[in-house]
Amino acid sequence: MTSLIKRNASGNADNGDANLLINEVGGIGEAARRERAAGFDRWLGSLVPGREGIALVAVGGLGRRQCAPHGDLDLVLLHAGVPGVDELAASLWYPIWDAGVRLDHSVRTLAEALSVAQDDVKVALALLDARFVAGDRALADTLIRTAADHWRRTAVRRLPALREITESRWRTHGELAFLLEGDLKEAAGGLRDVGLLRAIATAGITDALRPAVRAAHLRLLDTRDALHQQVGRRVDRLVAQERDGVAGLLGLRQSPPGGSDDAQQFAVVSDGDVLLRRVAGDARTVSHALDDAWRAADRLRSGRRRGGDGRPVRRPVARDVVEHDGELVLARTAIGARPDPSLSVRIAAAAATTRLPIARATCEWLAAYCPPLPAPWPPAARAALITLLGAGPGLVPAWETCDRYGLIDGWLPEWTRLRSLPQHNPVHRFTLDRHLVQTAYEASRHTREVDRPDLLLLGAFLHDIGKGLPGDHSTVGAPLAEAVAARIGLPAPEAALIGTLVRLHLLLPDVATRRDLDDPVTIAGVAERVGDTTTLDLLHALVRADASATGPAAWSDWKGRLVAELVARVRTALDTGALPAPPAPDPALVAGPLPVVHLTEERVSVAAADRRGLLATVAGCLALHRLEVLAADASTVDGRALVECRVQPRYGLAPDPIALSADLRRAVNGDVSVTQRLRGRALAARGEGAAPRVVWHREAATDAVLLELRAADAAGLLYRVTCALDEAGAQVRAARISTLGGDVVDAFYLVGGWPSDAERARLEAAVLAAV
Repeated sequence: MTSLIKRNASGNADNGDANLLINEVGGIGEAARRERAAGFDRWLGSLVPGREGIALVAVGGLGRRQCAPHGDLDLVLLHAGVPGVDELAASLWYPIWDAGVRLDHSVRTLAEALSVAQDDVKVALALLDARFVAGDRALADTLIRTAADHWRRTAVRRLPALREITESRWRTHGELAFLLEGDLKEAAGGLRDVGLLRAIATAGITDALRPAVRAAHLRLLDTRDALHQQVGRRVDRLVAQERDGVAGLLGLRQSPPGGSDDAQQFAVVSDGDVLLRRVAGDARTVSHALDDAWRAADRLRSGRRRGGDGRPVRRPVARDVVEHDGELVLARTAIGARPDPSLSVRIAAAAATTRLPIARATCEWLAAYCPPLPAPWPPAARAALITLLGAGPGLVPAWETCDRYGLIDGWLPEWTRLRSLPQHNPVHRFTLDRHLVQTAYEASRHTREVDRPDLLLLGAFLHDIGKGLPGDHSTVGAPLAEAVAARIGLPAPEAALIGTLVRLHLLLPDVATRRDLDDPVTIAGVAERVGDTTTLDLLHALVRADASATGPAAWSDWKGRLVAELVARVRTALDTGALPAPPAPDPALVAGPLPVVHLTEERVSVAAADRRGLLATVAGCLALHRLEVLAADASTVDGRALVECRVQPRYGLAPDPIALSADLRRAVNGDVSVTQRLRGRALAARGEGAAPRVVWHREAATDAVLLELRAADAAGLLYRVTCALDEAGAQVRAARISTLGGDVVDAFYLVGGWPSDAERARLEAAVLAAV
């Protein structure tokens, strides 16, 4: 590690603006953090005169001697009303700023500091980390001692306000244990929460800083150090592109499977995935400890209902489960020589439905003494699991508590593989385990819409069980989900239906966004795969739950309407056997003088004299006006070329309709200036990423062959591709555009069979060249 401060020949720190340099200090771990703190102490001590009534006090990372490589300084210049303090403060702060160090500072008397701490709970918390750096030690010690004493006397009544602030922060930053790109400091379970545990422990409320918490804290600090070193600046959010580099600095490496059996049981992960799983485990440890600490503080602050003998009231809430002092515990009769194997699932269901926590001692007893569930599960355990999954808001905290004590692994051996598994698709916000639980929670909103709400909840919980294993996760996961369903005691037909839900859980959104819903082949194909309306309704509810659990980028009103339209048509086909008739063209487009341009908020319709390339021209104009095409239909009626597009603004702002209409009219009439302008704009914004790919579907349409392009998203992509198709002699009758994060899957219905391998290869090469 390099020296923090460049020193002069006499061994003292240089104070001059020209010579004072803070190097980028490497080093990860407790020793490196303390060395950085010591360097800052020496430097800052040289800037503070040794006079009575003046003291420099460090809080934050320097106060705790936990200085990150690119952390900031939190300093308080404490004084006893001495003259010239403002000038002294300036002589201290300016050298720090000149050295390029971020600084949070204040100048206060002892009374002012204590008064602010009394009014602001965050300041009171910060002073618990206060440490003398230089100047009048007695003055600093008085502040440190008095602040700590005041906190111990007032903490119990001040914690509710602190908890409100904390929960607001959690709502903003989420839960570190389940986020794919979480903030190591601000997210729930992060470094700031360790500070809360330290404050609660200082108040003597509970032993919040147990050894497991201390170890998790040190690992989170190491991760932040490595992140700073990897990025080269202060940053607390562990984004995906930095994970492998941070893991390398921490010496974390993936362990390859030991054999073929292991390869089937565990996901192949990167070094960054190993890091993310470690961070998730540490964040869980911190979060669990803080939950326990909050409850201890609540009991101490307000107490619970007491009986005539002064002891807490015990209230039965379910079979073998009672509420005791605000927590759920087992009834005395349940703790016998041979405990019921379903006890752990039943108390979890009770916790979720009552939204009361399970007592720590009860969880520890269940983990140690509750026997494993037999296969198949007894009906009581199966019913409790469904109740747990359908409990709504109480599901997530109850599930997490059970997972904390290893109870979930006893129910579902597959959970070890799924826990904290990253999902690399950018639309996902959660790790896989949390996504599955969240999907069950979201599915509970739709249970009244289906005939079998129990199968919806279980299918939602198991829908991605195949992720992390080789192959398509829907196909791989179906037999795994079916096996779990059989193990918990579902009859064979119902277990098979769970497998079907998992195998087809992406069918509706994929078809709705990538296929022509007016084509009878599309509807017939979905109806054949789904089989009946019960399965159709379950899949429709599962799709919406999965999207809600994934993140805001996974769903839109437009996508919801398309899926609902597909479900309605498939239902008609299943009920009556009737398939959709070809859509009639808009009467306004087939009459009147040409060209015809109709604009609405979501649709652009154009009619022009029949000519090649109209779809490409319209697509280019829409790209020029920053409109994304979601779907496009092209047809010819009585010598007129018709193009109808569903659109949405690319950046959220609708274009000027007058300018768009004028450009469309000029372009379809062959105005070269518009064509040149849109071609230059579109071609300047090509996407990047993995190599694009073309996939052919020969039986997916009634009168066309389907060319599917998978590529990186980019403005003007549809224009370039439709131009290439037109120049290659292909007629596009419909296009469906599906955007998945930074990628697109664009489907083009090409008139004719295109049976020749050579012709398809020529067309494919033209499309790929245009991308």
